[in-house]
Amino acid sequence: MPDQPVFVLGNDLQALEPAVFESEEEFQDLLARHPRVLDFGSLANGQPLRLVLVAREMGVPTSAESGPAYWLDHLFVDADGVPTLVEVKRASDTRIRREVVGQMLDYAANGARYWPGALLQRSFEETCAADGRSLEQAYAELLGDRSAEEFWSMVEERLAAGQMRLLFVADKIPLALRAIVEFLNRQMRQTDVYAVELTQYRGGEELRVLVPRIHGEVATAAKSPSGRGTTQRTTRADMETVIRTRLALETRQVAIALLDHAAAKGRLAGGTAKYPSMSVYYPVAGRQVPMWTLSLCDNPAREELAFSLGSVTHHLGRDRAAAFAASLPTVPELGMGLEAQREKGYGGWASVSLSALAAGPGTTERILAAIEQLMDGREASD
Repeated sequence: MPDQPVFVLGNDLQALEPAVFESEEEFQDLLARHPRVLDFGSLANGQPLRLVLVAREMGVPTSAESGPAYWLDHLFVDADGVPTLVEVKRASDTRIRREVVGQMLDYAANGARYWPGALLQRSFEETCAADGRSLEQAYAELLGDRSAEEFWSMVEERLAAGQMRLLFVADKIPLALRAIVEFLNRQMRQTDVYAVELTQYRGGEELRVLVPRIHGEVATAAKSPSGRGTTQRTTRADMETVIRTRLALETRQVAIALLDHAAAKGRLAGGTAKYPSMSVYYPVAGRQVPMWTLSLCDNPAREELAFSLGSVTHHLGRDRAAAFAASLPTVPELGMGLEAQREKGYGGWASVSLSALAAGPGTTERILAAIEQLMDGREASD
């Protein structure tokens, strides 16, 4: 049966007929300007969901050393810090059947690994500037009583934990895609997957009506709660329990020294991932700069210190990020990541295992000295 019109009742009855989107570009532009058509569900506090655009054509790298290999149509975020990845296809595009699913999973997997909070913050603020929106107005929808750095650090943690939404948007959703969406939703515990069918109707005088229909909500409701709204942040006590019970003496000493210094000189912020993690903000030049994150992963077991060079670059400039990187210890494992970041302009992360740090004499002291040099605005010592 052909699609039926919808009717607008005013002084007269006006029929609006189904109309295709002229191009994918038109479709994408509509979603970027009016994300309300994708707002369904609610936030953890029960307030209505409101998506805010981070970027159109968000670059997706496939390694720490490479630039973008793919481009996601839209990246949104909500006030809970949950990223929403959107791919748009018209029904006439045969890739809507299966290929788009592989694309989306590729974007989600690599975005979770290679989108640091500093990059997302920079992308969001550049999007606001391009759209003529003030940052104050844009952030009012997101931050609450948090700082921008805290918010984007939370978004980064959501990504790392797989806590995100994947939206396939089309003017008509084929049954094959609906089946895949519902299957993925049943299997993926942290990630919610939806297909949004957005039907357009047009009438005289440029009147347009958009009718979204959501597929995948039943499968989402059937999940056990993912805990996004009630996830507890890692505490110092949580970290110390794992450090005491799982780490060898040498790595334990490194971890405790880092946390003690952070507690004395900076501010510790607990992560929300499934494994214990804490990030540290240090006061530099009147700003709270996220500088490193300590993660105690258990599957596979790895204790890792990651330096947020992208955040240092964002707040203090590339020269100071380069000087900070040069002052860090010359551990081979860390050196490879620092070299990769040098080639990329210090826009991401460089990480090293605690065991590698423990194996090098004086590495912990060198790290703490580098942090204090950055805080004081001093040049790196030889």
